[in-house]
Amino acid sequence: MNWLTNFVKPKLNALVSKRKDVPENLWKNCTNCGNMIHHKDLFNNLHVCPSCNYHFRLPLKRRIEILFDNKYFKEIDIDKMADDPLNFVDSKKYKDRLKDYRKRTNNHDALVIAETKVENNEIIVGIMNFDFMGGSMGRSVGEGIVKAIEVAVIKKKPFIIFTCSGGARMQEGIISLMQMPRTVAAVNLLNKNNIPYITVLTDPTTGGVTASFAMLGDITIAENGSTIGFAGKRVIQDTIREELPINFQRAEYLKDHGMIDIVVHRKDLKKTISTILEIINTTS
Repeated sequence: MNWLTNFVKPKLNALVSKRKDVPENLWKNCTNCGNMIHHKDLFNNLHVCPSCNYHFRLPLKRRIEILFDNKYFKEIDIDKMADDPLNFVDSKKYKDRLKDYRKRTNNHDALVIAETKVENNEIIVGIMNFDFMGGSMGRSVGEGIVKAIEVAVIKKKPFIIFTCSGGARMQEGIISLMQMPRTVAAVNLLNKNNIPYITVLTDPTTGGVTASFAMLGDITIAENGSTIGFAGKRVIQDTIREELPINFQRAEYLKDHGMIDIVVHRKDLKKTISTILEIINTTS
């Protein structure tokens, strides 16, 4: 009994504890092809499946790392808005939900704007963060887009926005829907001042974001395989009582039907944007 207690049991406990110490997120299954990908391989391949080129959703910080030089990424403060204009409560208070997401993401809301460079081209950029309430658009996001556009006009620099959103934020009701015409009016300000406006649509770009500033770019780019649309596919099918194509609302389908200018692999995105900016600079 002493042999079992003093020798065998400690050995078994040590073996079990070693297995527990192995991280659970070393491997990730591809959503598209099902292949298992080691986390380092996925990271080094810019979060794109090496087997089928499926583009995983990029965290905000990782997108900034891939596209921009951190030395030149100067974040622009967005004016703080009242958090809960409607005193909204669903399963929890909206104010409490905002606090949770701010703590989780270390961002104030679903949009970051900054003055930065793509290679040697100076721009104003906006990046939507899906990890913050699905990148939904409320007053803070609308205010951020307007602020970024005002800075772009003053400094005469192109404005590029990376969209990733489920649409308007329901917890702000009609106030969130008001951001649609507000952002459209801001984009018109870019047009009046001949400031280039480029939209980069990533997965997903849907709802009120698609129905406003996302589709108004002078040049519209999308990452491979991105879902882009207004209402969901099943909602549309139930409404029109017709079966839709399998790739309906995918970036490639929209390009074939004239709604998007360029569909690009993530590894080529930085070079594509840089080339466009260089052409704009030489012709302006």
